[in-house]
Amino acid sequence: MAMSNHTVVMEFVLQGFSEDPQLRYLFLVVFLLLYVVALVGNSLIVAAIILCPGLHTPMYFFLANLAILDIVCTSTVLPKLLEGLVVQVDTISYGECLTQLFFLTWFLGAELLLLTSMAFDRYVAICRPLHYSAIMSWPLCVLLAVAVWTVSAVSTSIHTGLMARLTFCGPNHIQHFLCEIPTLLLLSCSPTALNNVMIVIADAYFGVVNFMLTLASYGFIVASILRIRSAEGKRRAFSTCSSHLIVVTLYYSTVIYTYFLPGSGTSMENGKLVSVLYTAVSPALNPLIYSLRNKDVKAVLQKVIPSSWKDKEDTR
Repeated sequence: MAMSNHTVVMEFVLQGFSEDPQLRYLFLVVFLLLYVVALVGNSLIVAAIILCPGLHTPMYFFLANLAILDIVCTSTVLPKLLEGLVVQVDTISYGECLTQLFFLTWFLGAELLLLTSMAFDRYVAICRPLHYSAIMSWPLCVLLAVAVWTVSAVSTSIHTGLMARLTFCGPNHIQHFLCEIPTLLLLSCSPTALNNVMIVIADAYFGVVNFMLTLASYGFIVASILRIRSAEGKRRAFSTCSSHLIVVTLYYSTVIYTYFLPGSGTSMENGKLVSVLYTAVSPALNPLIYSLRNKDVKAVLQKVIPSSWKDKEDTR
């Protein structure tokens, strides 16, 4: 009955990066550039893996899934952010907010699971090379990929369903530029104990368990590399997993900061910058990291891009 005296929130106000018009234009250019780089770069990675039979291996199969996740993850956040910078109205409806929360949580969770699968693939390739083909069979790879997308979808469905049961009766100012679970819970005027319990369970599984599995995989990988006698052999073994290790370090450091630190005070302000890293910067950097540090991908891209330009010249 007490809730009937309050107005149910139907729209949220997102907190932008600056009220200064000149800075808004600067942010618009920066985020637009990051979005274009993320879309083009990851699309090229997917196209190269599909078109080149030599890249039809488990490692590149998982890399294609990572590129697709980067495309859909950044597309969940940046279009709305760019719209707000253009029209200078940082509002989002209740339905749009829950939709953004659902897809963002889905793709972030799936990426954590996928990075664990990729670490396992590198572990088998370096520590069990003679059994690699038998262990990393295509049925297992497809099963892992399906599990990555499905498990995260089930998790985000639970979180979004629990969030939809909450009542938001004011204030409606989200101290962030996107809709995430921690920031929305701060605005609820309903009990959030169950939501917090599910967050702890999800953090324990997606964050702690997967992080420890990834860490264990790379512990075995490093130990195996150190046992290689030749410097050339060590360099070649490390080059096969260095790109993935860079991506893992960047991604885990940002996501853990956002979902494990309290969402208030200075951590909230820092959290906005950290969220930019995994929703905009990381999707734009990942294709560059893999293409610049992977000779196979670089060679295929050098063939695809020049040939496309040549076809354009021939049609003129």
